Amino acid sequence: MSKNEAVTVTNFIHQIVEKDLEQGTHQGKVVTRFPPEPNGFLHIGHAKSICLNFGTAEKYQGVCNLRFDDTNPEKESQEYIDAITRDVEWLGYKWNGDIRYTSNYFDQLYAWAAHLIQEGKAFVCELNGEEMRQYRGNLTEPGKNSPFRDRSPEENLALFEKMRDGGFEEGEAALRAKIDMASPNMNMRDPVIYRIRKAHHHQTGDKWCIYPSYDFAHGQSDAIEEITHSICTLEFEDHRPLYDWFVANLPVPATPRQYEFARLNLNYTITSKRKLKQLVDEQHVSGWDDPRMPTISGLRRRGYTPDSIRNFCDMIGVTRSNSTVDMGMLEAAIREDLDAKSPRAMCVTDPIKLTITNYEEGKEEWFEVPVHPKDESMGVRRIPFTKNLLIEREDFAMEAPKKWKRLAPGFAVRLRGAFCVTCEEVVTNEQGEVTELLVTYDPATKGENPTDYKPKGVIHWVSADNSIPCEVRLYDRLFTEANPDGDKERDFLEFINPESLSVFPNARVEVGMANAAIESRYQFERQGFFAVDPDSNADRLVFNRTVGLRDSWAKMAK
Repeated sequence: MSKNEAVTVTNFIHQIVEKDLEQGTHQGKVVTRFPPEPNGFLHIGHAKSICLNFGTAEKYQGVCNLRFDDTNPEKESQEYIDAITRDVEWLGYKWNGDIRYTSNYFDQLYAWAAHLIQEGKAFVCELNGEEMRQYRGNLTEPGKNSPFRDRSPEENLALFEKMRDGGFEEGEAALRAKIDMASPNMNMRDPVIYRIRKAHHHQTGDKWCIYPSYDFAHGQSDAIEEITHSICTLEFEDHRPLYDWFVANLPVPATPRQYEFARLNLNYTITSKRKLKQLVDEQHVSGWDDPRMPTISGLRRRGYTPDSIRNFCDMIGVTRSNSTVDMGMLEAAIREDLDAKSPRAMCVTDPIKLTITNYEEGKEEWFEVPVHPKDESMGVRRIPFTKNLLIEREDFAMEAPKKWKRLAPGFAVRLRGAFCVTCEEVVTNEQGEVTELLVTYDPATKGENPTDYKPKGVIHWVSADNSIPCEVRLYDRLFTEANPDGDKERDFLEFINPESLSVFPNARVEVGMANAAIESRYQFERQGFFAVDPDSNADRLVFNRTVGLRDSWAKMAK
């Protein structure tokens, strides 16, 4: 079976690739690229693009380049480059050869700009920004030619060199392509292809004070790298005629083609880099990797796995129709992934003391329970049982509501994996707050159900004498509105969820978790899935809740 016959079509991009392979359009090659601008951390929307570009190359035995579009040095930094590189690697992809930068091609791009000037297809314009906007026209009115449009190639070349050599200040001059000021496509109305930016560049230092526009650099960088399928999101569809114009009017070594797909829009979040940066800069979150952020770094810290994100991107598919995906789909993807892989443990986030009055002081029993109830190969874990235990405060009610299946005065429950206990007495402080529960245990219920009464339910616990202090952070959605950016009358910051983070500094986890590694993931029984946060150290573990055991938001919506 040939490579083409072995491939299953899964989306329209793959259909295009397969047709090109069948027709030998690109000499049987598939070369894609992922070209992020290093002006922020990657978010979940970028994950879709990463999976599509790298995944398409993998599927058709091609290669995918990682190229940083570093044409705007004032907003870029090495920090972002390092973060993006980490994210791509963490998702499980390997780029072709070395990391590439658009700045690697600045000399060639400059030469090609000069070529356009020599061909009479570019000119140096000295209109200022406001004048240029006025001359450009609008969607219903054509633009007007710049008064500098008809300069000779010789004069334009001299002025372009003056731009390069620092002879103009920022905003005093720009190089523009000479296309059509009456075009119905605004992008074709003599677009700027070089502008002056007297800024230090993280790769080229102070060599340049002029930088190419994204529209000029993008297609030519693709051509230099012999990209066969330049895949980008739908907002660049109107830029494709310009992409093709540059490729057609320059002596480039290859003819790449641009294809557009619908970007990922996820409810209860935002994916604008500018607004994500605002959240960071104004300290609404702790950083780009705050577990509430939709960044890949934030999702990783929260406990998401590469498999879950890749599976999510497969679930939502690749189309040309813009739509919004429910956050519940992303949460379902990580829930399914972690349920199969995560060891179980018991953790009490908000402890209340439970003293077994008829259990011997100083006695300690060890119970063996499965590491994973559905995977015997994970083995068992050992949990100490003592006179003094801790349970969740929310698992006790002084006055039990109807159908209460936890502990209350006179109620019996089973302690997970251990004995049944009955609440005999409640100890409170001067404020009336419950500080301790005095219970009796039934020694006959070790591995057996009682015959003369029925426990109300099963609750989790840890030993007060032999457990690990830890901090538990419960994360929820960052915004209270499904479309926080959709209300034009209100700022998106007004929809920040004040309950998106709850911290429990006095939590306790079972003793076997003492050496839990950073980023290791667990299911805390009856609680949800959790990951060990990088803030953890030898003295204190910190756990982040990745996702609950079930979709509580869907229940609230109903």
